[in-house]
Amino acid sequence: MPLSSSAVSSWLLVLLCAVSGAYCLLRASRADRRARGMAVGEAVMGFGMAAMAVPSGTGPWGPQILLAVCCGASAHALWLLRGGLHHAHHLVGTLAMAYMALAMTAGHGHGREGLPAVTGALLLYYAGYVLLGGARLVTGGGGPSVPAGVAGPGDAAAGELVRACRLAMGTGMLAMLLSM
Repeated sequence: MPLSSSAVSSWLLVLLCAVSGAYCLLRASRADRRARGMAVGEAVMGFGMAAMAVPSGTGPWGPQILLAVCCGASAHALWLLRGGLHHAHHLVGTLAMAYMALAMTAGHGHGREGLPAVTGALLLYYAGYVLLGGARLVTGGGGPSVPAGVAGPGDAAAGELVRACRLAMGTGMLAMLLSM
């Protein structure tokens, strides 16, 4: 049975987010204690986004489990804020995922509408995040994006890969929000 272009796009997004999450786990295993939390948070975000991008038909239990996991991740991101505002993006991301999971529970599938003002605000945030992240990746600027201890000394390629993973996850979030 041939897959629709929508299903193919969804599965490609699942793959992209899962690979990003796996890379972040690998980074976490090599990071020092301070940087490990950020890498694990990004891995959870990647795997959560992969689960969220699975085409509808996961059963009536899928959105409720996603909502519970996203709420737990939001609580963890809120806890991380005590270490500084640089963790605010994780909080926005986990809250956005919880918001989309909540919208899915109401309609049992992708493409359900949420509150237009909330969806619009999240779309603006992620559009800006993706544009800024893409510009930083292309120009190689924007300051250090890889915390100390995550990559080895002189490992500039690892820093670019981290920025690319963050950009991929931001683009995935933007795509999922656009489907609401």
